Amino acid sequence: MQNNAVSLCPGVETAVPKRILIIGAGAIGSLYAAHLARVAEVWVLVRRKEHARAINQRGIRVTGHAEFHAHLQATTDARKLPDFDFGIVATKANQTREAFAPAAHLFARGAVLSAQNGLGSEEILAELMPSGHVIRGTTFMSGTRFADDHVHYELDTATWMGPFEPTNTPFAVVEELAALLNRAGLKAEALRDARPAQWSKLIFNASVNAVAALTELPHSPHFAAENEFSDLGHLLHALLEEGKTVAAALGTELHEDPWAMNCIGARTNHPPSMLYDIRHHLPTEVDFLGGAIARAAQRAGVPAPLHTALYRLIKAKEASWSWKNENRLEAVTDAVPDRSLETGPRPRADATRQS
Repeated sequence: MQNNAVSLCPGVETAVPKRILIIGAGAIGSLYAAHLARVAEVWVLVRRKEHARAINQRGIRVTGHAEFHAHLQATTDARKLPDFDFGIVATKANQTREAFAPAAHLFARGAVLSAQNGLGSEEILAELMPSGHVIRGTTFMSGTRFADDHVHYELDTATWMGPFEPTNTPFAVVEELAALLNRAGLKAEALRDARPAQWSKLIFNASVNAVAALTELPHSPHFAAENEFSDLGHLLHALLEEGKTVAAALGTELHEDPWAMNCIGARTNHPPSMLYDIRHHLPTEVDFLGGAIARAAQRAGVPAPLHTALYRLIKAKEASWSWKNENRLEAVTDAVPDRSLETGPRPRADATRQS
């Protein structure tokens, strides 16, 4: 950590505030940035100049579960930034490398939390930042970004975090960031092993996002209903149970029950991130979500037909946006083996890794 920063632990006065960089200021990144600006020096690295301008001029207004206005700094150019004690990457998983690479050198003595969906982002961060520490993170809080300077705070559940084992991250560093988040008004829990929490969120997230993407329903009470034969909750329950079977095959005991998580989230009517992508014809995170479960099941030798089917359907949905050959005869080619589960990002998902 930086030598000029004094530890922010409960009950200890801070002479010099910690310096924190948030990479990605969508709904989750904006919530982290605004809250942490109450207890630390916060910068935000964003893609669009107008986004940075809005934050620099007006700050970030939080409504919903909390109501306050935060002042902080934003930029699109990592070359203009100082070194940082902590970073939080809150981009989509499939944007990790592009978003973090320009800022990786700023954490030579710092630690970076992945607060992203799915499996595989921590490996990318560690590859780009060989001398820093990576923290495995999972968050279940939710919000909606109404504007570049306005985020609505909807679900105030915790961020779970723990050391990413390959980078030998000290647990004291994880505890320090968790303490900062709690003091800022968010909820955070430091775990010595965060893989059970990460898999709990993965199973929940992969199931809800895939169904939302294909039905175009937000996370609504439909996802928990099981009274009628046609109710969508039956499918969600089966997907979640299948994911639990894969986790068990990897030797991972879950931190939370994904079905209980689904029932809580189904009351929010919140549109999951993959639904946003489908509606706007953007690449989804499915390779890091359902695709990661399907590949893990394949390696573990256990069946995961539901997650595999939904993964392939979403990949086909993405292909439909650019495919232009309707009613055009295709040339005849020899059949090729099915390699669909071996394509795309291949984050590891065994019992000993952080994902």
